[in-house]
Amino acid sequence: MSDKSHDQPEAVHDETPGSRHGEPIVHHSALHESKLINLTDEARQGAEMEKNMSLRQSLRLYPKAVFWSIVLSTALVMEGYDTLLLANFYGLPTFAKKYGTLDPATGKYSVSAPWRSGLSNGAAVGEILGLFLTGLVSERIGYRKTILGALFMITGFIFITFFAVDVKMLLVGEILCGLPWGVFQTITTAYASEVCPVSLRAHLTTYNNLCWVIGHFIASGVLRGMVGNNTAQAYRIPFGVQWAWPPLLIVGVYFAPESPWWLVRKGRLEEAKHSLLRLTSANHPDFDADKTIAMMAHTNEIEKEISSGTRYVDCFKGVDLRRTEICTAAWVAQSICGSAFIGYSTTFYEQAGLPIVDAFDLSLALYAIAAVGTMLSWWVMTFFGRRKIYVLGLSTMCVILFIVGMLGIAPKSNKSVSWAVGSMLLVFAFVYDSSVGPVCYSLVAEMSSTRLRAKTIVIARNCYNIAGLVVNVLINYQLTPTAWNWGAKAGFFWMGTCFLCLVWSFFRLPEPKGRNYAELDILFESRVSARHFARTKVNPYQVETVSIESAKPKSEPFP
Repeated sequence: MSDKSHDQPEAVHDETPGSRHGEPIVHHSALHESKLINLTDEARQGAEMEKNMSLRQSLRLYPKAVFWSIVLSTALVMEGYDTLLLANFYGLPTFAKKYGTLDPATGKYSVSAPWRSGLSNGAAVGEILGLFLTGLVSERIGYRKTILGALFMITGFIFITFFAVDVKMLLVGEILCGLPWGVFQTITTAYASEVCPVSLRAHLTTYNNLCWVIGHFIASGVLRGMVGNNTAQAYRIPFGVQWAWPPLLIVGVYFAPESPWWLVRKGRLEEAKHSLLRLTSANHPDFDADKTIAMMAHTNEIEKEISSGTRYVDCFKGVDLRRTEICTAAWVAQSICGSAFIGYSTTFYEQAGLPIVDAFDLSLALYAIAAVGTMLSWWVMTFFGRRKIYVLGLSTMCVILFIVGMLGIAPKSNKSVSWAVGSMLLVFAFVYDSSVGPVCYSLVAEMSSTRLRAKTIVIARNCYNIAGLVVNVLINYQLTPTAWNWGAKAGFFWMGTCFLCLVWSFFRLPEPKGRNYAELDILFESRVSARHFARTKVNPYQVETVSIESAKPKSEPFP
């Protein structure tokens, strides 16, 4: 490597995977050095301190950040809770009589298929609208105020679903409830990724998946308690339980500090420092708030030069297009990898002759397994990172889905087959919730740039929601006896989509483990291939240039 001077900055020529056909990898020589030179030294020290902290040290320094992140992320419990209710209400005679129509052939009330689709998709439509609004509002007023507004909104909108007099009013309530749910989906992930150091980033972002699981678990428990209730309270009480969360969360969010990264992006550095101090332990000997803020400001300046805009359209320009693709594909993979099958293990157990009460008990066991899997992913990600877990998880899920498909070939009169399918889906749930399910939340938070994080998450999550609409239609046709009636043979179809996700993740999914946001910015700007992210070296705090060397050992100092 040749030496450079400040007066005559040169590019670094490199033949590693980070360069394209020997093109030079240029970095800070293309930036406005006048903006960065005063930040560089303190930023470097702040970044080194953060990267060198172990998990235990991070917990000691950032216990308040962990607490506040958990408080905000718990809002996702509400969404996980309500999304499980409607599908289970359709079988309740009192719900069907209130919101359905009388079938002359059977003499029973039921909610028609079009209205079922409308109610289920109505919430998704509301989430899509809420997500896009969140990307605009949160960048203007901050994360705290945005989620506070959403909590007040959901408190009012629950009244509509609770007191709905007909199915039309219930649909309006579901659409309106979807708006704040969209806020929760975005803000919780973005906030968790911005209030913690590198070593805690994966744990706090994947906690969002655990919140979903907790919501499903609580909903299953409430529904299990309503099995023998033949009054209107069988569906009104589950709706009313949602009022338990907003008051507590409103108090918690009101006192929570704003994201220091958001304040830095707004140029409010003193407020950012004050917020950072509220997230950390007092009088910690190794912590310097000024250096950490300098690191944030330095990263913000890098991103302003790499991608100057903060609009939705900027997510599809330059290097941010690749980052948006990764976030979107990682989240869509959650939906199309066969995860829709998980909730149908109860159906297969019922086909095997299990009483409905016992089937509900098994659904509780399923979500308990999912919670254990999510917590296990925290430990695994600490050692193996994100990419390996994602690829291994998808590979294992492909095998399980193939086995499920093969079991579907057996005669349906064979009850043991239904037992086997239901059990395999429990195994599938464990693998999914220890790999693809939680890891996705970490990836979408880490792969997006800090200036476009909220909007990138909005785009990725909306693509997930749209994919979910398609998946819901397909899975219902596949498993409904009066439609395609594929049964367990649908495993072959989802094995195919899961394999496509596996191929994409092998070639396009980078490894962000141990990288701070400035390093990720440089890696993306230099177009380092996904398979070389982990071993490519960058130095974002060298003012003139950045040297990228994938061949040297990691322990070797930066040139």
